[in-house]
Parts: sequence; structure tokens; C-alpha cells
Amino acid sequence: MIDYKNELNPAQYEAATTLEGPMLVIAGAGSGKTRTLVYRLANMIEQGVSPHEILLLTFTRKASQEMLQRATELLGHSVGNITGGTFHAFAYSVLRQNPPEEYEGSLSIMDSADANGALKYCKDTLAIGKGDKSFPKIQTVMGMLSKSRNKEMDLHDILRREAFHLAAYRDDIANIGSEYEQYKAQHGLLDYDDLLFKLEQLLTVNKEVREYYQQRFKYIMVDEYQDTNLVQARIVRLLAGGHGNVMAVGDDAQSIYAFRGANVQNILDFPKLFPGCKMVKLEENYRSIQPILDLTNSILAEAPQAFQKNLFSNKKDGRKPEVLIPLSDLTQAKMVVDKIGKLRKKYKNKEIAVLFRAGYQSYHVEMQLNKLGLKFRKYGGLKYSDAAHVKDVMSYVRLLMNPLDLPAFNRLTANIKGVGPKTSLRIYEATQAEDPSKLQKALVRYPELREDLDLIDSLRRQRLEPVELLEEVLAHYKPKLKTIYPDDYPRREHGLEQLVQIASGYSDIDLFLSDLSLEDPTQKKDEEDEDLVTLSTIHSAKGLEWDAVLIIDLVEDRFPSRHAVQKADEFEEERRLMYVACTRARKYLGLFVPSSLYARGTGGNEPAIPSPFVRDIPGSMYEEWRENYSGTVTQTARPTSTPPHRAPKQNGKAAPKPTASASSSTSVGGGKLGHCTHKIFGRGKIIQHLPPDKYRVNFPGFGLKVIMEAYLVMED
Repeated sequence: MIDYKNELNPAQYEAATTLEGPMLVIAGAGSGKTRTLVYRLANMIEQGVSPHEILLLTFTRKASQEMLQRATELLGHSVGNITGGTFHAFAYSVLRQNPPEEYEGSLSIMDSADANGALKYCKDTLAIGKGDKSFPKIQTVMGMLSKSRNKEMDLHDILRREAFHLAAYRDDIANIGSEYEQYKAQHGLLDYDDLLFKLEQLLTVNKEVREYYQQRFKYIMVDEYQDTNLVQARIVRLLAGGHGNVMAVGDDAQSIYAFRGANVQNILDFPKLFPGCKMVKLEENYRSIQPILDLTNSILAEAPQAFQKNLFSNKKDGRKPEVLIPLSDLTQAKMVVDKIGKLRKKYKNKEIAVLFRAGYQSYHVEMQLNKLGLKFRKYGGLKYSDAAHVKDVMSYVRLLMNPLDLPAFNRLTANIKGVGPKTSLRIYEATQAEDPSKLQKALVRYPELREDLDLIDSLRRQRLEPVELLEEVLAHYKPKLKTIYPDDYPRREHGLEQLVQIASGYSDIDLFLSDLSLEDPTQKKDEEDEDLVTLSTIHSAKGLEWDAVLIIDLVEDRFPSRHAVQKADEFEEERRLMYVACTRARKYLGLFVPSSLYARGTGGNEPAIPSPFVRDIPGSMYEEWRENYSGTVTQTARPTSTPPHRAPKQNGKAAPKPTASASSSTSVGGGKLGHCTHKIFGRGKIIQHLPPDKYRVNFPGFGLKVIMEAYLVMED
């Protein structure tokens, strides 16, 4: 017999040994959630529960296989025929045995490639988007239709919230979707999303089938319940039926996949939907040192709707987290890489991670790592030099430096309508001919390519600085962006702004090109056993952990994102994202808060406002380090954090702090104008007070800026 009481902590023991009735297990980060599930499975078998009566629903097949294998090892014998797997796999197994009437004898499941092929057939049948190069790709159309279904939101609302640039195609996408539904019905086909809705329909309308599965699965366990969407939660309720023996395990504070359809309200409402629900909180953390947990607990302290928990650890010793304040987002990259250099003396490369809100935010760090020849792996988004739009732009620069660069020439012509590989080679050979008339003749049918080559010739003669050169190329290329990449050109355009910023740190275009391209071509991709530093978006980092974690760009408009500050529910998801990021760290946590961000329109830097998630952290919980103009980094004697921001309530939910443009404003000193000093912009005249803690200041040579009071020295 397993000694549950001594092998589990009290909360884990309670969860593993309570078998009857509904139960919600709130499993904080690093609290041994999987261990608890495994011991509960083993306990059910030891208590005589038939494996045939157990249903284990997880979000990956790998997760369920791991749990069943660990339970087998724990018991010392097979757990038997427990039904374990994903919601979709379970749905398929039920529908295969109980096909809906309209599919009886002809039920087929399409994989993603088949589904995209069917959708394309429907699009072509309707002759929608024919000849329109800016019409979204099939994968994008499928993505929008799938989001609309999984979130159970109108397609118009999905496009308005997540892809406003595609709103003009709303009716066309809706018509393709309708045709696609008819196509599937006519041919006895189901796609991935259909599985869940058809299962719900079956369990709702077919009493005999519903009662069979309710009686068979007397014990239901659902992992990662915070990631369920609306239909998955309804399926759980249908299966639980009268017995209510369902255990949901998850952490509302780690619900970060709303963009996939996950609804945090499912886990928050679980106790209401299952009367008599017992709640167990797993709060003992086995991953992080206590100083890191103190900080992560403070991040959640202001969450308006949450199951309150307080993570604690027996690892009491260890250094406080650091808040590091670079002068700008450009110097941040060097500061990050310098910190990595110091951390490598204590930890292996693969135990160090740099995390960020969006893929483009790591570009500067990638450049700095390339300079040092320090290899890295990246999760979430392409490496900067691999991004198609970056390669497009750099093809102009490469041809400017080397007219013989055939790969760059082919990259340039690939975006010209009607120019295939053979034509591209013919025109390339004409560019190398001594007789210029050959090139002019070859370009007669391709005026767009002529403009490209004329631009390159013009830039070659001007001998511009790298940043000026990139400005010229982008001005020429950006109008093409919408046509070449209609699906996501706003995101790509934002990424290209980073290219100009990177170039601003160079005076030599050759060096800029080499640093951008400097990568070992023999390097193997994403091998788990390689000792590589990790760069990752926070979404891709969930479920992973490292000894040392560095989180960058913790300023307003980047984290939280500009879009998220407009709505209370999205702002709170950003808070949870910050919590997930911090709880990836075992021994070291560094939060990077640049003082300014590069602004392409002004050619200089604009002051940055620290993320509200950093401003909320009590100064006693971290050490603060600040970069000065000499490039050295020194510890401040006392953290200069602003008073904690308290988000106002909206319908019971916390709303994001208003931005300067949204807040009411008053003049300083009853209309009397004062002066102040800023460490970057110097002495300025105060024009307006923007409550509660910002000022609009006119700095000679820099113009009007909105600055937080904490970053100004006021004059009497």
C-alpha cells in the first residue's frame, strides 16, 4: 500500500484521497499538480474503483500518457483500461461508436490539411477573392472561422477585435464558412472543431447515450481546467450527470489562452455549477525560492476575480529578484546579454531564459547574442533574421552592397507578379551585362522591378548611414507589405520598425549586415540536449522552468500590450501572463524596465512608463539596478518605485489604469507654470498635470512629453 500521508503534503493528500463529489483543485505554479493527479489515480485503483469507470481528460495525449505511466510505476502494476486523452480524442471515440444520424455509415474526420483543402474548394466554387492578391490566405480564413466557433462569438466581433485589417472581407469569409459547413454535411465529414460540438449535441439530444456515459464514467478528472473553452465545460457537466464525481484541476492565475478560446470564467464558476463542491488549494511551491514567490504573490494581489492563494516554499534563502532599468530598449539588449554572461558562471546555458510578451521584442537580444557567438534557441515566433519581411527588406541592402548577390536578387523578384525563377535568372544576367540596353529591354514588362533596381542604384550613390538607408528602403517597401502579406501585415510592419532601431546603433552598413546574418549554418535546431540559452514568448514558456529568468520590455504598450489596456478582462489576462512569466524562475528573476523607447518618427527616444505590474510590486521585494550614461549599472540605495497603482473597478472587475489621453487633466499650481528636470530630456516647463501621477512637460529640443512624476525632479 502507498503511504499517501507521508508522500504528499496535506493539501495534496486531501485532493488525492477525496474521491466522492465535485472537487476543484487550485494548483498554484510549481505545486506538484501532476503528482497529485497521479496519486489520486493510484488511490482510486487501490480503493477498488474499476479502471473502466475512470475518465481522465487532458489537453495533450502526452500528458495523459505520462500520468497513466507514473500511476502504473507507483502501483507496481498496470492501471488497466482507464480512458485517458484529450477532449477531441474522447469525442471522436464516442462519435465513432454513436455517429449522428446524418453521418451514419459515412463518418470521416479531416486533418488540418484536408480541412484547408476543403475550405479552398469552397472558396474557389464561390469565386471569392479571385485575382485579389490582398485576400487573406486559406489558413487565415480557417483560423478566423475556428476562433469564431470556439469562442462562440460572431465572426464580425472576432475580426473587429483580432484582425481589424481583414474586416472588409467579413461577408466573403462568412459566405465561405457557410459553404464549408454545407460541403462537410454533404460529404459526411467532420473537422477538428466539429468533434466537440457534435459530441455536445449527441449528449444533449440522445438521452440513452448520455445516461450510458454518465453511468459508465463515475469518476471524471479534468486537467488544466482553466484552459477549457465554453463547449468543453458544458461537455464536462453533461458527463458528470447526477453523480457529480468530477475533479477539475487548474489555476485561474495561469489562464492565458483566451486567444484560443479558453475562458477563465469556467474555472471561476465551477463551485457555482457543481453544488457542494469541495475546494483544495495547492500552495506549497517546489520550484522557486521564497523571494521570487513573494514577488509573484504581490502581482496577483490586485486581481479582482480570483481564488486567493499564497505560494510558499521551504527554500527560504536566495537573492531577491532584481528590477533593472536600462536607459533605453536599445541598451536593454546589451544589459540583458551582460547579465547572461554573469549568470553563465553559476548556471548552464540551458538553465537561462529570456522571456517577452511578443516575438519581435527579442530582436535586439538576438543581435547581441549573435555578436558574441552565443547560440540560442527561440520558442514562439521566428528568429528575426528568418522572418520573411525582414529578408525582403534586407535583399535591397544586400544588393546595394553586392550587385552579384543572386539569392538577394531572387528574393527581390519573388515579390514581383509574373517573375518566376527562369525569368529572374534572365533579368539577373542582364544586370551583369556590359550593354545597359539589355537590362532595359528585360525590364519592359516589369516596371515594379525597375523601380526596385532604380532605388538600389540611387541609394548606392548616396552613401547613407545605416539608419537613413533603412528609412529609405522601408518607405519604398511598406506599400508592398499589404499586398505581399495581407493576413498579418500590421504585425510585420511593427517588426520592421525594430529593424530601423537596430540599425540606429551602427555607423557601418557592412557590420550591420554581418551581425544580422551571423549564425552558425551547421547549428542543429531545437535539440533539447544542447546547452543553449532560451529565448521565448511567455505563452510558449508555460509548463517550462529555468534556474534564471529575465523578462524584458516591462513598460506600458509592450507589457501589457497596447490593445490589452482597453478592456478590463484583457488587462487581467496580461496580469496572469506576468505571473506565469515570473513563476518560471527557480533561483534568479530579473525584470527589465527600459526608461525610454526608440520612436522612429522623431529619430530619437521617447520616455517609457513602467508596466503597472512592476509599479504594483512593493519596493521591499526587489533590488533595483539602474544604468547611467557611462554605461555602468549601479544599485540604487533604495528602490524608487511609485506608489502601488490600484486599478479602478468596472462591473466588479478591475480596469486598466487610464492612459494620459483618457484621464482628466488639470493645470499645475492653479495655472502657474513650474519647471522640472528629467535625466534624459533635461530641464523642461510643466504644461499640465495628468492625475494621478503624470505631467505633460515641454522640453526644449524634444517637444511635449508625458512623464511620470517619479521620473521628474520638481523645482520649487
